[in-house]
Amino acid sequence: MTLNSIGLDTHKTQIIAEDLNHLLANFQIYYQNLRGIHWNIRGKRFFDLHVKFEELYTDANIKVDQIAERILTLGVTPLHTFEDYTKAAKVPVGKDISEDEKAVKLIVASLTELLNIERQILEQSGNANDEGTNSMMSDFITEQEKTVWMMKAWLGESI
Repeated sequence: MTLNSIGLDTHKTQIIAEDLNHLLANFQIYYQNLRGIHWNIRGKRFFDLHVKFEELYTDANIKVDQIAERILTLGVTPLHTFEDYTKAAKVPVGKDISEDEKAVKLIVASLTELLNIERQILEQSGNANDEGTNSMMSDFITEQEKTVWMMKAWLGESI
């Protein structure tokens, strides 16, 4: 087993970094979706949702940077082109969404996909003793689960 400069198995961190790149691509699509619905939302709930969507895209932008920096910390280059993002992403793309319920459902679907990826990374990082990635995934999951609950409550649905 070969260790890198931060004391982690290089083979395991390579796999984790690849999965983090997959997460990064999905987060970039999620971020762009949030920008789009923030700009295009219409209707009686405009003022509330416009502010909420801005809060969410600001948070997503911060997370994108954290993910990319973690990939670099693990010794790998983060994806950084839209071509790479669209090839790797599974998060649904929301185009021309201006209706409140469609926008919130897009957020729920996106977060559900992100949570699946993050849980996979959490398991791998735990097995690799990669506390930095593990902690980041745990924090992301906790926040996003709450957001899903709140969005589903807004839709009048249960988890």
